[in-house]
Amino acid sequence: MTDWKNPPRLFIPGPVKVNDDVLQELARPTLGHRGKEYAQLHSETVGMLKEILFTNQNVFLSTSSASGIWEAAIRNCVGFDETVLSVCCGAFSDKWVTIVKNCGRAVEELKVEWGRPTTAEMIDQRLAAGKYSAITLVYNETSTGLTNPVYEISKMMKQKYPEILIFVDSVSAMVGLPLHFDELGWDVTFASVQKAFAIPPGLAVAVVSSRALEKSKDVPARGYYFDFQQFAKSNEKNQTPTTPNIPHIMALNYQCKKLLAEGMENVWNRHRAMGDFVRSWAKEKFALFCDDKYASNTLTTVKNTRAVNVAELINTLQQKHNTIFGNGYGKLKEQTFRIAHMGDISIEDLKELLAWIDEELD
Repeated sequence: MTDWKNPPRLFIPGPVKVNDDVLQELARPTLGHRGKEYAQLHSETVGMLKEILFTNQNVFLSTSSASGIWEAAIRNCVGFDETVLSVCCGAFSDKWVTIVKNCGRAVEELKVEWGRPTTAEMIDQRLAAGKYSAITLVYNETSTGLTNPVYEISKMMKQKYPEILIFVDSVSAMVGLPLHFDELGWDVTFASVQKAFAIPPGLAVAVVSSRALEKSKDVPARGYYFDFQQFAKSNEKNQTPTTPNIPHIMALNYQCKKLLAEGMENVWNRHRAMGDFVRSWAKEKFALFCDDKYASNTLTTVKNTRAVNVAELINTLQQKHNTIFGNGYGKLKEQTFRIAHMGDISIEDLKELLAWIDEELD
């Protein structure tokens, strides 16, 4: 039986491993969430996130998974008489469609084969043929290990469709990949802290543009927990609308200080170096699932060209080394496997993991 009190070291695509210094931040005495001490923590953390994400707009801290902000984007910024275009290239981009439908809004899909990118040209062609109020994208598709060319897409959108709101799932991209929110012209993006922030699950970071916030004023039935208007009012007082996950915000504050001290260019370069290292191994031993040009710097999806029993291999590494990586997601299970290289994972960690996999393959 697995001992949950001695959890394995995680190289799955999230949660990823959390270092002891971060865990210590979670163990600090708590604060009253309406007191001046929390307001100072909130203000400082949001201020650093604005620097990290290159924005002067609204940063909200949500005590939820990132999935909550999927719903928030739709319920706050899309009217019941409007249509959303969801660009689908994998399991998580597909989930945007489910969210839109479950919120009672109309949605159309632009589908590409899993492992292929969604390009500016594809999106331009589809937008020119229909009338949409918003578009949903995934920056980094966690199921396929593919990074979409979001800077090219965003440039095209600003030039040709400036009136269309842009909602972007950055769950496995934020911090690990470049994200200049204001330059990109996005309206809502978000991530959970258990990915490249390297904090346990339980908190989401959302960035919301001023025009999205303005749009939400006139959208009915926004709900209660994820109402952007309430988030904005609370943010003015350096608070959250409902009780926040204070220990996680303490850990986030700590990680933000480390990120800014390192410098975001250096953070992105570090992730790129880890991605290059794992991709080099994957191409030598197996193959990449997606084109190298679009391969992610936060996780690698490896094509199982050797038909190894992935579940058995993962179990063996857990039993021998108390370490696990990820099987393929959804329909890609056993056809692929996934190795995370984000957050506080290091090259040395990855060398050890890949050496253990090699031992089992030889």
